Amino acid sequence: MPRRRKRKFKIGNLIIVIVSLLVVCVGGFSLIHILTNKKDKEVTRKDPSSISTNEPVETEEPKENKISLFLTGDGLLHDSVYTDAENEDGTFDFGKQLDEVLNVVGNYDLAYYNQETLLGGTELGLSGYPTFNSPKEFGSYMVSKGFNLISTANNHCLDKGFRGVQSSREFWNSQPNVLMSGTNSTEDEYNAIPVMEVNGIKIAFLAYCEHTNGINPDYSWEVNYYPGHEEEMLEKVRQAKSENDVVIVSMHWGTEYSHDVNSTQTTLADQLTAAGADIVVGNHPHVIQPFQWVNNKPVFYAMGNLISTQLNQENLVGLCAGLDITKKEDGSIVIDNVKADLMYTTMEGTYPALRYNVQVHPMKNVSDETLQAQQCNKDYTTVNELYEASKAIVTSLDSNITIGGIFE
Repeated sequence: MPRRRKRKFKIGNLIIVIVSLLVVCVGGFSLIHILTNKKDKEVTRKDPSSISTNEPVETEEPKENKISLFLTGDGLLHDSVYTDAENEDGTFDFGKQLDEVLNVVGNYDLAYYNQETLLGGTELGLSGYPTFNSPKEFGSYMVSKGFNLISTANNHCLDKGFRGVQSSREFWNSQPNVLMSGTNSTEDEYNAIPVMEVNGIKIAFLAYCEHTNGINPDYSWEVNYYPGHEEEMLEKVRQAKSENDVVIVSMHWGTEYSHDVNSTQTTLADQLTAAGADIVVGNHPHVIQPFQWVNNKPVFYAMGNLISTQLNQENLVGLCAGLDITKKEDGSIVIDNVKADLMYTTMEGTYPALRYNVQVHPMKNVSDETLQAQQCNKDYTTVNELYEASKAIVTSLDSNITIGGIFE
């Protein structure tokens, strides 16, 4: 009996010992874990006084989108212009006339000009003053140089009637990534707002003219007139601004052959910019007119002729301009880096004969000898005098624009 009790006692003790060991082990591991964590926390804790305030703090740059815009004047194709450009095989080379000033256009995202003469093509019969019709190859050349904003709203747009409007519109509609405004072959085209997006910035483009030399359109929607339609025009600008980031408006306005801005121009410039136009560019006078900031928006009242064979020195002076458009992260638009430069058209021969060797140059590239040999009515006999006088016209209303730098 005693032996059996002793064996039972030993088994019980063994169980107690095993349980005790387990408790000790678990407790030991827990204590080690607690101490280790505490040690880790103490090691990684940083004394605030030891933090350097000079260490650069990484921040994200504000997101901005930027594009550039080139602007110039009238493509006024007298018969001397397209005859001089025509090759023996019937093709046309406008590059020999314009490449010197237009090779810079490829540096810009957007480029505007006014197609003063109808591009009805050879099928309608080419013609010069007073009822123009020009080769479509000129439009193709301009597109190849980078022009993608084209105004056709001008006093010569009905020179070949509705058939001419249709032919012109058909040509421009066939050009990819090009916005044309001013004349319409359908009512839907009249009602539409031409738009494109470039580098995340939505652009709307509208063009209007004052008259069409007494020629009446076949349809009320054929031409974008502004007289009598001012409120309709302004409402379209408001709509364009509400749906897009930037609105560019081309206006065919002003007094022909006058460097002075008239009251209609200043009134409309104020109304257009107040309605939402971000940039206003004007043509029609065939001479350059001043630049002005209106409601903090750039207004070019008249760019003069890009190319022509008119007979007065002032008609051979043209203006081109460049600027940057930035869309900020909050959606606001900033227009800056606004600059302009001067061009001059040289040619040989004089009216009534056709002129030839027609070329457009940066004005500063023209020599005094060439200027003096020009067979035209002259006010200045040195390039420097002509340049300074032209510069004074551009800055006469507002000096907050850089003159020069486009061709450098």
